[in-house]
Order: sequence, then structure tokens, then C-alpha cells
Amino acid sequence: MSTATAPEPHDVRDRILATGQRIMGGKGFSAVGLNEVLTAAGVPKGSFYHYFGSKEAFGEALLEDYFADYLAEMDATFRQPGLSKAQQLEAYFRAWRDAQSFEDCQGKCLAVKLGAEVADLSASMRAALQRGTAGIVERLARAIEAGVADGSLRIHGDPTTVAQSLYQLWLGASIMVKIVRTLQPFDTALRATQQALHPSA
Repeated sequence: MSTATAPEPHDVRDRILATGQRIMGGKGFSAVGLNEVLTAAGVPKGSFYHYFGSKEAFGEALLEDYFADYLAEMDATFRQPGLSKAQQLEAYFRAWRDAQSFEDCQGKCLAVKLGAEVADLSASMRAALQRGTAGIVERLARAIEAGVADGSLRIHGDPTTVAQSLYQLWLGASIMVKIVRTLQPFDTALRATQQALHPSA
């Protein structure tokens, strides 16, 4: 008699989301059908509608899941012991450069890939993007403020404005990297970031 148990519901849901993130991170949202995601995930179509009411609802959950992981990684980066806030911020932007390449990013560049596309398609997905990116800017602002306090950074203006400018700079660089197919825009963004933050030697 078999002792195998059915997959836990959250395992199935997580598998669908992880598969969708990887495929849509490469192809975009509109270009990928649900059948492609479900086939790759090994999940029947009926199971999809148990967890998600529509492709749009799936897209919103996909973004929420992506940003939850992304923000957790940011929190871990900015808690690294033995590093100043300037060093932690440099580690964050260097990790961005490594993860958001013009080659297959394995779903790590989901916000960049889907941002412009879905913002015009879906109000709920645009709201998920807005919440997620606001969380990123908020964490950057807190790190910059702490860097000013610990003396490792010097900025002109308030931390939130600087954080917004840097995030927009790196989003733009991510798009340019896909256009020119080299990492040079990230190198330029890193130099501009260092100029904006004036990290201490």
C-alpha cells in the first residue's frame, strides 16, 4: 500500500508561482499562456483556478511573491554584520548588477521585465508594483539615513529623494543593459551612485 501523500496546497501554489516567475521573467506576461506555466510546473489546469481566479490575479500574486522575497533579501543585506551602511549599499547595488543581467535572469529581474508592460494592462498588478517598489525605496532611504548617521555617507538632499533617484537610475540602467547587451550601463550607474552617496574611504 502506498504511503505517498498528496502535495501540500502551499507547495503546489509556490511551484506555480516559482515557475511563472522564471518563465515570465524571460518572456514577459502577455507572451506566456497559463498552459505553458502549468505544464512546466507539472500542475493540472484545475489546480490553477483553485489558487488563482484569473491570469491577472496570478500576475498580482506573482509580483507580491517576488517583492516579498526581494525585500527579505534587502533586509538581510542591510543587516550584514561588520559592514558600514556605505559598504552594505555597495553590496546591494553590486548584487543588482550581477542578478539583473541582459542574459537569462531566472526571474530575478521580474519588476524590470514586467513593469512597463503590466502597468498599462492591469490596475491590480500596477498597484502590486507600486507597493513593491515603494518598499524598496523605503529600505534604501533608511539605509542611506543610517549611513549618514554612522558617517560612512554624505548626501545632498534628504534620504528619500536620494533613494528614489538611485532606484530610478538603476531601473533605467537595467533597461539599457537589455538594449546594448553589455553591463556598461550598470558600471555607469555604480559610478553615479558613488558620486551621489560620497562614501567615505
